[in-house]
Amino acid sequence: MSNQDNHTPKQDVGSPPSGPTAPPVPDVENQTPGTGYGYGVSGIIRRWKREDFINRGSLGLRGLDLLFSLLAFIIMASNQHGDWKDFDKYEEYRYVLAIAILSTLYAVGQALRQVHELWTGNRLLQQRTSALLDFFGDQIMAYLLISAASSAVPLTNRMREGTDNIFTDASAAAISMTFLAFLALALSAMISGYRLSTQSYI
Repeated sequence: MSNQDNHTPKQDVGSPPSGPTAPPVPDVENQTPGTGYGYGVSGIIRRWKREDFINRGSLGLRGLDLLFSLLAFIIMASNQHGDWKDFDKYEEYRYVLAIAILSTLYAVGQALRQVHELWTGNRLLQQRTSALLDFFGDQIMAYLLISAASSAVPLTNRMREGTDNIFTDASAAAISMTFLAFLALALSAMISGYRLSTQSYI
């Protein structure tokens, strides 16, 4: 047997290797939009839809807060029937009225800002400032609303044990509206917290 038969033939220098090779690295820069990695058009559209749903939901909750706060203010302010049946004779009811007014003003300001941003696409505040204002504003107002409702409930219950009339009924209705306003703002605070944590502002 000759020496040539005992040696493996040499490969050409310029030829590709015949063994297994590593998988090709994907060209991310030249990749067609909408294919893989979640960076395509479909991913952007899904994000826009999610943000639009969150914005509209937040605006709807602020609208409910405005409605319930305004009703609480109107009912309590008109709850004057002479003698001991005047709301301003009781500190707890005056507190409910004051917080209802404050919540109404807050809801009006926030709703107008959000409507302006949705309608024009222009921000009145910087992105992070707006997110912080929403989060802390909702938290503070929700706390004040539940505090006002909680302080007035015991007084109303004591009155209704002795007598039940239009004054106690109106007081209970105003407290109920205050509590519903709290629920709306509590849900809005959850949305504000989500936006702040995910940096998903509009």
